[in-house]
Amino acid sequence: MGVDLERSRTAVDLAGQHSEVWAGIGHHPTEPDGPELQALRNLSTDPKVVAIGEIGLDFEQKGSPPREVQIERLHTLFGLAVELGLPVSVHNRGAAPELAEIAGAHPGLRGVMHYFALDWGWAMRFLELGFYLSFAGLVTRPSRSALREVVHNCPEDRLLLETDSPYGNAQKRMGVPNRPAYLMDTAEMVAEIRGISLYHLADLEMANAMALFTRMK
Repeated sequence: MGVDLERSRTAVDLAGQHSEVWAGIGHHPTEPDGPELQALRNLSTDPKVVAIGEIGLDFEQKGSPPREVQIERLHTLFGLAVELGLPVSVHNRGAAPELAEIAGAHPGLRGVMHYFALDWGWAMRFLELGFYLSFAGLVTRPSRSALREVVHNCPEDRLLLETDSPYGNAQKRMGVPNRPAYLMDTAEMVAEIRGISLYHLADLEMANAMALFTRMK
């Protein structure tokens, strides 16, 4: 995932070097400057680009742009995603009501709520808007029983997993940098919560990833 233009270009270059790697191009809400839309459009023509992200709203990070600026930028980026027929990967910190309202204003928008950490009420709201929910190591924390309820109730065709490297560690790896190989920590917990095998979960994850990260145009 790209969080600014430079790192979006890096993601596309990396994806071009490895057949198993795909790229997202985006503009993180904490970035001080606005997104360069034409440059993102140009990058989107690369066949390895499968998402607009990471984008979203962050009302908790100190030094982030004002709320109204973030909201205006997100409207623009959601519009770009619909224009290009690409799904979005959405960052949310303290902004669930605003995100739901903005998403609802863009018919045809599809995507994933990245690093989902809210309760079942909010999960249902974003599921109703057509989003997938993506879970990371947070679900392994003993204090996150409400999040495990979401994992249990999430429709199987809307469930995704991630590591959010270098953060998002599982409980047993607290204090060390996260890495993609540690996805298994989350997968084992999710399989246990849902009462399915890791093989079944792997099949679901492949199908869901292929269904979401496919160009519509």
